Amino acid sequence: MTTTYDYKVRDQAGKLIKGKLDADSVPLVATRLRDMGYLPIEIKQGSSIDLHGDINIPGLTDRVRLKDVATMSRLLATMVAAGLTLVRALSVLAEQLDSKPLREAVLEVRSEVERGSSFSSSLEKHPKVFTPIYVSMVRAGEASGQLDSVLLRLASRIEKQVELRGKVRSAFTYPIVVVCVVVVIVTAMMIFVVPTFKHLYSTLHGKLPTPTQIVIDISSTIASIWSIAIVAALVLLAIGVLRWKRSDSGGDIWDKLKLRVPVFGPLSLKIAISRFSSTLSVLLQAGIGIIEALEITAENVGNRVVAKAARDAQAGVREGRSLGAVLSGFPVIPSMVNQMVETGEESGTVGDMLGRVATFYDNEIDATVGSLTSLLEPALIVFMGACVGTIVVSLYLPMFDYVKLLTPGG
Repeated sequence: MTTTYDYKVRDQAGKLIKGKLDADSVPLVATRLRDMGYLPIEIKQGSSIDLHGDINIPGLTDRVRLKDVATMSRLLATMVAAGLTLVRALSVLAEQLDSKPLREAVLEVRSEVERGSSFSSSLEKHPKVFTPIYVSMVRAGEASGQLDSVLLRLASRIEKQVELRGKVRSAFTYPIVVVCVVVVIVTAMMIFVVPTFKHLYSTLHGKLPTPTQIVIDISSTIASIWSIAIVAALVLLAIGVLRWKRSDSGGDIWDKLKLRVPVFGPLSLKIAISRFSSTLSVLLQAGIGIIEALEITAENVGNRVVAKAARDAQAGVREGRSLGAVLSGFPVIPSMVNQMVETGEESGTVGDMLGRVATFYDNEIDATVGSLTSLLEPALIVFMGACVGTIVVSLYLPMFDYVKLLTPGG
């Protein structure tokens, strides 16, 4: 039975290194450490219970961030370029990683490589950490003997992807937060403020203005058992929509609708085209064939409409047509992309041209997000004021009427 051992070793520079290693016995741990170029100082069996260990929550603490994968790729590229063997580089890398799930994946990959597996096939066994595009590019790097440069290219691509996600998230986070705040404020007013006015007006026995009556009726509904039924219905509706989105037919319709939404539709298309161009660019520059590159690109675009165009383009290229000619037949692909691809095919620099297209759309996304943020902020503030103001004015309308009645000559 494999046991986890804690060890202390010194490297060739005399630096003390601590870590953990899975093996069947202490001698095997010592042998493996010496093979890695370390001098064993202390080896002991790890404790079975770690009171100070991390609490693992499936789906939350076992996630690996893209930023961590980018850092790992850059560090590994540096060590491989410096002449370290892959096994030694992976061992050193595992000691430097802060992410526990990523560290565990790297250690398992190292074990597979030690047993004779290729680096790419070892990575392929961890699909939650290393995507198909990552594995394919590493495989191409192994075949061409340029693993370090491929890893650097992967790190750059992932870093750009993280930056793009941050920009898009910032565009959507602010309106969502404002809407949630408005819902909380309005709900609190309906539950705690409106009933006070309702009790006051009930003692006056007068007819309430229509806006006031509507607000009171809504408040009564929220305070009654019907509110539970409404919330339950909304939750069920949300679950149904999510399930529908995940289905093939529902996902196709949803992605088509996203591209037609005013303002946000063009932004969604720019994001999809940026992913299409950048993914296909890095794959082609890594030496991967156009057919395989288009298949991987279709899986990483993030929009089914653009993904279908990529798969249809793959079929057209397989028939012997040029990529530029095939892409020109899809309305979802902007004409600029077609022209840049055709220019690249003429000069033999399709990957480079697609990289320029990706850079252009990244800049467009940045500008669009900036414009949206500047426009949404005042609009949402007005929306918040309108919601709260409407309730307040509606509640005070009867008082205005009573003041007129009490005023001489009113």
